Amino acid sequence: MKKIVLYSFLFGMFLIPISLLAQLEPKDTLALEENKFETSFYESLKQKEIENYDKAIEALEKCQTLQLDNAVVNFELGKNYLLLKKYKEAYDNFEKVTKIEPKNRWAWVGMYDVCYETHDYNKAIEVVQKLTEFKVDYKEDLVSLFMNTQQFDKALDLINELNQTVGKSDKRELYKAQILSDAKYHGSEKLNLMNQIKKNPKEESNYVALIYLYSQSNQEEKALEVAKKLENEIPTSDWAQVSLFKYHLNNNDGEKAIKAMNIVLESDKIDRKIKHRILNEFLIFSVNNPQYEKDLDYAIGYFNADKGVKVAKEIGKFYQSKKEWGKAIKYYEMQLKTINDDMETILLLMQAYTENSQFDKLAKETEEQMQLFPTQPQLYYYNGLANNQLMNYKKAKDILESGIDFVIDDSSLEINFNLQLGEAYNGMGDMKKKELYFSKANTLINKQKK
Repeated sequence: MKKIVLYSFLFGMFLIPISLLAQLEPKDTLALEENKFETSFYESLKQKEIENYDKAIEALEKCQTLQLDNAVVNFELGKNYLLLKKYKEAYDNFEKVTKIEPKNRWAWVGMYDVCYETHDYNKAIEVVQKLTEFKVDYKEDLVSLFMNTQQFDKALDLINELNQTVGKSDKRELYKAQILSDAKYHGSEKLNLMNQIKKNPKEESNYVALIYLYSQSNQEEKALEVAKKLENEIPTSDWAQVSLFKYHLNNNDGEKAIKAMNIVLESDKIDRKIKHRILNEFLIFSVNNPQYEKDLDYAIGYFNADKGVKVAKEIGKFYQSKKEWGKAIKYYEMQLKTINDDMETILLLMQAYTENSQFDKLAKETEEQMQLFPTQPQLYYYNGLANNQLMNYKKAKDILESGIDFVIDDSSLEINFNLQLGEAYNGMGDMKKKELYFSKANTLINKQKK
């Protein structure tokens, strides 16, 4: 049957006049091919629209047989292969487009999409470097790619370039902080900052960053030089006072140090971590120079609203570690004026009263606190201890017996309760109960040793 058709076809050709054949070549043949091309191309778009990507590719391959080096066909093939996650085929087709049309930005974008999907960040860098020729915004992507491939020196150079040309961004500043956490990059960054200061001596942030880098590398003298330059160029700068505070402290010039410290603590520009560091340094200074203790108390007031760190309590702990109980008490009491329900501070204060033999105060304070916190066993213990010391043995006994019921899974506290109950019964002349509670305490102590 096929043969018959073929013969009929050939026979028909012999009957067509030569002049008519001449008319079909080449113009009509070309039009016929164009028709086939358009039909297949629109078919590919239709199939892609309904997510039949394989059929779309088949239609595009028909187009290729008609027009081999058609950039549009290659681009559509790249898109369809990418949607099918056939990344090599997608990349190859996008790349063919760039060879036919080097300035076709979207083909380069397609190659970048493939690199991103396959996490091939090194290849992506080459592509994005080309894309930056079309649009400088791609330099932001390039920074991220340098970070992902740990090319931190290139990332730092590009961050500094972008900071100068388009301004800083939170993301780039985060990257920069990550890079500069490694001291080996400090040298190039110091040089960059010094150049920036020369170009724009009124830009405060460059001085601040340079001061920070010098401080990180323990180059305090150089940090101070920069702070002095900053003060000369921008006399109103709060940041200059950070390094000047340290300088005055090292020179034992308390008055100037206090002035610088107060400017820093008042400033909304200075990070609270730096403020805490300055306060800690002044605390150490005031230990050796007690005449400035009132200035320390004043400085603590700046932190009253700081919920992150309870400054007065931390200073109280500092003095407690030095067994300076009177000063510890002062700062614990100061803390409780700001936050009166901080149980840790309350118990630290009770311990400090005990160590400082302020038993009247201990009895009064614990009694008030028990009204607010009726299930806190430590408060009953301290109240019992205080009343024993004040020879109010019956009261001590009643309080301790009430409080011991609240002790759960705390053998040390239970030992202390039993010892104080023994003391209370001893004071009351009940030797039998005294021995009973001392014996309970010893049993618990022996259990702890095992």
